Amino acid sequence: MTKRTNVSELPEFDAAPYLDSEEAIAAYLTDILDANDPALLAAALGDIARARGMTEIAKASGIAREALYKALRADSQPRFDTISKVCAALGVRLVAQPIHA
Repeated sequence: MTKRTNVSELPEFDAAPYLDSEEAIAAYLTDILDANDPALLAAALGDIARARGMTEIAKASGIAREALYKALRADSQPRFDTISKVCAALGVRLVAQPIHA
């Protein structure tokens, strides 16, 4: 008999430990942007900021650390200027590409 796993008993996945290179961060953001979900983008930027050090990203972006945590959680709807400041602090930029049918 196969043992069933209750989903609520699984640990919550944290992407931050895996975001240890520029390539990993770029691939992660590209996949997140494909989902076209602003809350997911905010959470992903939060993962990257935690991987890089939230205090350093807060200083570099000019956003208070506590406000940054609040803006970059999964249930948030951050303003574009917040996303832009965080991306600049992370050393990444969002790029527009044509959609190919």
